[in-house]
Amino acid sequence: MDDCMKTITIERIEKAIQVNARLSVVYNQWTQFEEFPNFMEGVKSVVQLNDRVLAWRAEILGQEVGWEAEITRQVPDQQISWRSTSGRPNKGTIHFKSVNTETTNMTLLIEYETRGLLEKIADALGALSFRIAGDLRRFRKFIEQRGAATGAWRGIIPIPAVIL
Repeated sequence: MDDCMKTITIERIEKAIQVNARLSVVYNQWTQFEEFPNFMEGVKSVVQLNDRVLAWRAEILGQEVGWEAEITRQVPDQQISWRSTSGRPNKGTIHFKSVNTETTNMTLLIEYETRGLLEKIADALGALSFRIAGDLRRFRKFIEQRGAATGAWRGIIPIPAVIL
């Protein structure tokens, strides 16, 4: 195997979208993780194991993969942050901000690893960036057409205290 195929690279994608729905409706819908396959391309299932842990199954570059992610911070109507605890390392944050009473901005930041030549080529072509932009557009359509969230979880998950 050549060195290019062994190298691991950390990539970062940031996407934003404006949704024509109230902040609380947009945030509440995003907390319904098990609904993600309805608008996220390639996501087969998300199972919420408890308030903090999600089990994911997705198809990536033609292969089905699974991982668990832990919510590391959740502040209602502001942000949700996570990191993978198994599978391929990834982490991210989604921020929610009210533009006015009926419009919400969402900004999604994801960091992930690429490994191997095929993943590096797909990343260079912007495959994941396009997929994420499409997922956000499909989420916007999903919530704007419904006009209401399918559920809500408004609990707070604070940043863990640092032990010195």
